[in-house]
Amino acid sequence: MTALGFLSPGPSAEHDYPRIEQLLGSDVRLDLVRTDRPAEGVELLRLAGVEAVVWVCADEGVAPDPDTARNRLRDLAATAGVPASSTPFAFVRAAREIDTTSVAVSASGTPQETARFAEFLRAGGLEVVGDTGAVGPAEATGGDEEAALLALARAADDPRARAVLLPDPGLSTAAHLPALEAALGKPVLTASQVAVWEALRLTDRRVHAPELGALFTREPIVQV
Repeated sequence: MTALGFLSPGPSAEHDYPRIEQLLGSDVRLDLVRTDRPAEGVELLRLAGVEAVVWVCADEGVAPDPDTARNRLRDLAATAGVPASSTPFAFVRAAREIDTTSVAVSASGTPQETARFAEFLRAGGLEVVGDTGAVGPAEATGGDEEAALLALARAADDPRARAVLLPDPGLSTAAHLPALEAALGKPVLTASQVAVWEALRLTDRRVHAPELGALFTREPIVQV
């Protein structure tokens, strides 16, 4: 059993993690802790026996200094006693995993927040060819979750982009990844998806799970 831990200080797609766990197979366990006190959350995950921890938050992504973000992760890893990462770094690594250097970014926050996240990606070596901040896409789609996600992704998509990133950790995307990628004709990377992929990477696991998008179809694979 590979146990993976996730810390979220704010709204998170809580229903995504049980779904992803089911798609990954019976030997992977995902533990999500919602807390605004990271030390307490880390302790809960440590007691649960997790082998890696991922901070599911955009805070590091909007930090002007990536080195500060790395220092925070070193502190987190030291406290947890296991490897640690965060979703902003996970997005950079996931893009490289699918051989993508040019991306579009669409977030449900403000344009300023999206722009800061784009700068973080550029510091990680990615070219951001399209970005937008959009608030409340669901209202324009009659509450249809998949249609709202597709509208959000299309708002930033650009023909030059090889992938579209949806970094908001509060978006429930796990059930819609194949449909989003089919509609856009390119990989889609989302917060819960890359968080789980990053945690698996930290534990040297690679799982073939096509229902989680192109990110989970790369070789070599371990079939569960």
